[in-house]
Amino acid sequence: MANLEINFCGIKSPNPFWLASAPPTNSAYQVQKAFEQGWGGAVWKTVGAPVLNVCNRYGTMDYRGSKVIGLNNVELISDRSLEVNLKEIRETKRNFPNHAVIVSVMVESTKDAWQQIVRQVEDTGADGLELNFGCPHGMSERGMGSAMGQVPEYTQMVTEWVMASATKPVIVKLTPNVTDIVQPARAAVAGGASALSLINTINSVMGVDLDTFEISPNIGGKGGHGGYAGPAVKPIALHLVSSVASNPEIQRSGVPISGIGGIETWQDALEFILLGSTSVQVCTAVMHWGFRIVEDMIDGLSNWMDDKGFKSIHELVGKSVRRISSFGDFDLGFQTVARVDHQKCIQCNLCYIACNDSAHQCIDLKDLKLTGVANERLWPVVREEDCAGCDLCSKVCPVDDCITMVEVNTGRPHITWNELVKSTPEVLEWDKMEEYRRRAKIKIH
Repeated sequence: MANLEINFCGIKSPNPFWLASAPPTNSAYQVQKAFEQGWGGAVWKTVGAPVLNVCNRYGTMDYRGSKVIGLNNVELISDRSLEVNLKEIRETKRNFPNHAVIVSVMVESTKDAWQQIVRQVEDTGADGLELNFGCPHGMSERGMGSAMGQVPEYTQMVTEWVMASATKPVIVKLTPNVTDIVQPARAAVAGGASALSLINTINSVMGVDLDTFEISPNIGGKGGHGGYAGPAVKPIALHLVSSVASNPEIQRSGVPISGIGGIETWQDALEFILLGSTSVQVCTAVMHWGFRIVEDMIDGLSNWMDDKGFKSIHELVGKSVRRISSFGDFDLGFQTVARVDHQKCIQCNLCYIACNDSAHQCIDLKDLKLTGVANERLWPVVREEDCAGCDLCSKVCPVDDCITMVEVNTGRPHITWNELVKSTPEVLEWDKMEEYRRRAKIKIH
């Protein structure tokens, strides 16, 4: 059996599946119930100064019958008193000593306030703290949350304040609402952070009711920006996690990453792990389906690891990071063409329409007179000599493996753009680029 246990900057957990700081971790009842269901850890809903929440708090993105592919919220930090939260955190850690209990914190931007809450949280016996530098609404308007995380100098300053007082591991939670997430990540590392977590929610306006003209979520006729999460944000989260994990300076620091953003299945979690996350945090999926989804996550990941021969999570962390590259280092000589399996084709012609209207016009409709196949309609046929290998046709095809992209040898030199420019600087001139394309037999579409 694969070993799912992790050691995250000194915080031990029976598996990498943690609940993110959010409504599902707002009380001892919820966190302890989650641990009973199988979750390895939980980041307690952010504690700090008292707040008042509003109604309604959530807006959702539904798509073609699928509910909650995206979730927008304008909920603030815990609206329960700090005293009650601290009491329940202490109780939870006492009842579940082998599970990871991390406490998310956010207070006003003074050294005394941060160091005081560090002492109060550590006194509960919690395993660590997570600094909420990412909340994009409500708190940022008060100079907290993403207002801190968007300024690397502030990120480093507050991290240093906290590290000067903390004796337990400190995780800095980063906001995605920046131009380059690597900058605040490096600032957190420079400030002494024990670990990083990302991403927090993305600034968004969920939508407008076309009958009433009101914003969603609707708070007494008004609305505004909130934090966007859920399955729809996963590709953005994967990009930002991989950007941090592949940064040489952060790699040298050895600081681990807790990945967050759109995780709903064990496959989602594994993608985050392969791109550099040691633990993963889940919120929206639990709000949609409940705590028991962790059972499938544990079984699925464990079975996959057994099938692939991996013994521990740490063997997988960052295994795909080395494949992260930039456009300038892609192989210009790599060429694929699309091929249609007409035994699987349902003659919907979506590939033809997509190629003809928005790609490279290299699919024709022909009468193939296939043996044993109804032939009332024309069949899509790829003109391989004109195929640019863009892969759009296979993406719009509704039948699995009906259209595949096959590598072909065109005789092109295997060279990257960066290598090309370095060896032949004149290709930067358009007329010289045309000549290069002609010599390299690269078609112009």
